[in-house]
Amino acid sequence: MVQFTITLEPVVAAFYRHVAELTGIPVETVLADALFKLAGELSLEATRKK
Repeated sequence: MVQFTITLEPVVAAFYRHVAELTGIPVETVLADALFKLAGELSLEATRKK
């Protein structure tokens, strides 16, 4: 796996930490899943525009 470092606003970091705590999933996994979902949505949108 490739690792990236990102910077989040404190309130955004707190949100993702809270989601992680509620789901019992590591915050890194929550962030990765959120980014993966966003990438999929953006790809779908891009293909619709063509």
